[in-house]
Amino acid sequence: MIKVLLVGANGRMGVEIQKLLAKNTSDMVFAGGIDAAADGYNSIIVKSFDDCKVDADVIIDFSHHSTTNDLLKYAISKKLPCVISTTGQTEEEKKAIIDASKIIPIFHSANMSIGIAILADFARKAAAYLPDANIEIVEKHHNQKLDAPSGTALMIADSIKKSRQEAEYVYGRHGHGKRTDNEIGIHALRLGNIVGEHEVIINTGNETITLKHEAYSRSLFADGALTAAEFLVGKPAGMYDMNAIVVNKG
Repeated sequence: MIKVLLVGANGRMGVEIQKLLAKNTSDMVFAGGIDAAADGYNSIIVKSFDDCKVDADVIIDFSHHSTTNDLLKYAISKKLPCVISTTGQTEEEKKAIIDASKIIPIFHSANMSIGIAILADFARKAAAYLPDANIEIVEKHHNQKLDAPSGTALMIADSIKKSRQEAEYVYGRHGHGKRTDNEIGIHALRLGNIVGEHEVIINTGNETITLKHEAYSRSLFADGALTAAEFLVGKPAGMYDMNAIVVNKG
């Protein structure tokens, strides 16, 4: 039985993961959680890492990137593998994650959807097959989302850039001037309660290929995080992402 310590336990995604674990459909259980908004009435969800006394096999983090340093310090001290699902890390925090991966196994992805990982790999392959095509990424999320563009849109763009190393990102194009050949346009829309939509549009001038992923429920991200956690337990120190689960199967 794999015991999960959940950071950001009271957040939207934390609650979704708890719901899945409560169904007991896998060999994973909710060992406890950490959340700055813990009310003190639930003894297994505490406010800080200093208060955490639970026995766990793996950490899943769905909190905020500002917790990165405390998270890594705790994970290293307990020698626990860590699934980091937050986005928006500073360069310093990204470096801290890389440094920590030399000591413990870390799974880091801007999006925990297996479908998104497949889309990103398809986009990379399409960019390689069509080196002169124009590529644009359009992402849509609910009107309460803080970061733009989404970490997922950037993850897709980074995947494409593996095939186009000279590509430059252009965010929300405006002003005057022609599109340059090496641009990847990235556009963010914020509307209502959209869970998440990502579309990659590839145009050669003679034809258009459209790759699209729509998330209908946050439970798919929770399921992906649990899949990542199960994958990570027992792995050697290193940096892992969805490619380790999805792309290497193709």
